[in-house]
Amino acid sequence: MDPVWWEYIPYILQGAIWTFTLVGGGLALGFAIGVPVAMGQKYGPTWLKAVLDVYVWFFRGTPLVVLLFLFYWGIFPVLLGIKLDALTTSVIVLGLRSGAYQSQIFRGALNSVDEGQMLAARALGMSKWQAITNIILPQALRIAIPGWTNEYAIILKDSAICFTLGVVEILTRTRYVVISTGEALGPFLFAGVLYIIFTYGGTKVFNIIYEKYHIPGLVGKGM
Repeated sequence: MDPVWWEYIPYILQGAIWTFTLVGGGLALGFAIGVPVAMGQKYGPTWLKAVLDVYVWFFRGTPLVVLLFLFYWGIFPVLLGIKLDALTTSVIVLGLRSGAYQSQIFRGALNSVDEGQMLAARALGMSKWQAITNIILPQALRIAIPGWTNEYAIILKDSAICFTLGVVEILTRTRYVVISTGEALGPFLFAGVLYIIFTYGGTKVFNIIYEKYHIPGLVGKGM
């Protein structure tokens, strides 16, 4: 193994900033989309459920690289008349796609909360919206943490595909190092180890959060 690429390790590590921008932005946007979509699918009228089903079906069924190209070169510049940079486009696409997946995580969590709690809340005089936001949703969000942990790992690995738009995250920088040095094994192996470390570290953090905030004795029937 040619050690020439070692001097580029700090350069590759700088890509982690971009990677976590993609992951953090995608997860946050996905959360902001996923929760209301899940609530709409469970409690909304029939027409709204149909619209949301199409959204979930489209973003879960279309490969990420196709979505990136579609939004970067098609929907944003052609249909909407705006030109977004590669990073912003990638965060939006990751968020829209993650929102479709997160919605199913949250919908399963909502289904796992006993229906009797809704009936009890309504019997106490709460409106349906008050019962959902004050009784059902806080429990569902705790139940959803393990599934959300998996989504973090998935979106972390998906972020590498954003190199196709030129986002200078870990994989893009690693490719530049390979091109510059002619050494492929070392840089790509190093990048792979980074992804493993970030995946393991992130999931450990979420597991700690779950252990702290989970509801003792509650078994999610719908999960």
